[in-house]
Amino acid sequence: MAKARGGGRSRMDLRREAEAAEAREKDKDEAEEADEEEADAEAESDADEGDDEEGGAKKKKKPAAKKKAAAPKAKKPATKRVRAAKEVRQKAVWVVFDNASKRIDSFPYNQKADAEALLAKKIQEKEGKATFYLNLVKEPLE
Repeated sequence: MAKARGGGRSRMDLRREAEAAEAREKDKDEAEEADEEEADAEAESDADEGDDEEGGAKKKKKPAAKKKAAAPKAKKPATKRVRAAKEVRQKAVWVVFDNASKRIDSFPYNQKADAEALLAKKIQEKEGKATFYLNLVKEPLE
């Protein structure tokens, strides 16, 4: 059989082993079911034989074969619950920045006209020496 690079068994080898184990378990289950059916059939035939025409005592039924309790399966380890990060509500504000991306002033979202007026004023004051721009920024809500 081919070996994986790590020196262990390959996935195909492991898969073949798992399938073989499942087949053995299935055969075992089928054999147990057949044994139970034979025991039930035998118990019914014994009950039929117990009826005497002479009115004699009936034979007692044999107790049905008890089903074997399935072996408890190994429990899977509990998965660790990861809490979702709490979403922080945010608000949108208009911010006027200078050339160095420093905040000059900020305005609530509904006051865009005021922000544009300040931007125009700053551009006129510097007359091309500095660049200013307006940007929409989301900030955490207090």
